Amino acid sequence: MAETLPTIAAAELARRLEAGEPVQLLDVRAPDKVAAGRVALGAALQFRALPNSELFRLPALDPLRLDSRRPVAVICGHGNSSRTAAAFLRHQGVDAYSVDGGMAAWECVYVTRELAPTPAIDRVIQVDRVGKGCLSYVLVSDGEAVIVDPGRHAERYRRIVEDAGATPAAVIDTHAHADYLSGAVTLARDLRIPYFLHADDTRSPYDDTPARLECRTVGDGDRIAFGRAVLRVEHVPGHTLGSVTLLADGALALTGDFIFVRSIGRPDLGGQGAAWAKLLWRSLERARGSWAGDLVVLPAHYSTESERRDDRAVAGRFDAIRKENEPVGIENEATFLAWIAARQVTPPPAYRAIKLANLGLVPLSPEDAELLEFGPNQCAVG
Repeated sequence: MAETLPTIAAAELARRLEAGEPVQLLDVRAPDKVAAGRVALGAALQFRALPNSELFRLPALDPLRLDSRRPVAVICGHGNSSRTAAAFLRHQGVDAYSVDGGMAAWECVYVTRELAPTPAIDRVIQVDRVGKGCLSYVLVSDGEAVIVDPGRHAERYRRIVEDAGATPAAVIDTHAHADYLSGAVTLARDLRIPYFLHADDTRSPYDDTPARLECRTVGDGDRIAFGRAVLRVEHVPGHTLGSVTLLADGALALTGDFIFVRSIGRPDLGGQGAAWAKLLWRSLERARGSWAGDLVVLPAHYSTESERRDDRAVAGRFDAIRKENEPVGIENEATFLAWIAARQVTPPPAYRAIKLANLGLVPLSPEDAELLEFGPNQCAVG
């Protein structure tokens, strides 16, 4: 009987990396595919990349610098080429495992982290889609849950809410996303809960076509109540026209793509970079003038592992962010606008289609969704 090739699930790989386990990972995709997006979770990751075609031509495995005493996870696009590579390595005496589903499966892995509660919010759950650097949140108060910025895999959020013993009360997008497909409409429909989105993000930024979706529009100063908690909507345009921050208990700021730990949301994804950069400046001025230093910023994205705290969460006090986040610390408008302009790069071409799909204006198949979403987010300036 042929030997069954050992495999490892993408979620198990993430669990080990999240726990700080040293993991040897060999990516056997073509270099351009690796450059477009790769596994980058955890400080103990030992990453190697070599295309299958070159791997099979190696006279010895020394160039891979693998520790033969420890297992090696092998990854490809969908888990096919990695099986061949893992079998090759095993014949060379390496304890190799193929990552089930490859990078396509890695892009669907969500890791949850529990953050400190507030007086009115019993549980603050950060949901990290590790393949994209996308963050969403489940907030629970008195048994009611609000879901903020969910990804398209709606079943993940239903499970988190169920595991928390809560009843879903609402789903909110802090803005109309361009880098990933939102699961908000699906959750609102399936759970029969309201979907909240700022009115200015219910139209296409490209030609002003009205969105085709059901939502409850919100504006600056509106309040969304659940359990004994209230989220106050603060309009912070710049990344999008309808970008909002959700302020909770004077303790938390769910900033979406407004302020990240190390950067800010780029203003050019709607094709109006110069005009929206000025809006972004005014929004930052408002935050600097009214937010307390001990307010904990919970963003919707991160770019590198350096943005994590010691507890692995991506978050930061606003006073620390003002000191360490270069654009947030700029106090002159002309300097700020020049800083933005110097870092302008062409938006990913897929972002337009994703944005329109999130507005209900373009239908996408599951296959289209996987292709369009692939790779880490590119929503930050710089």
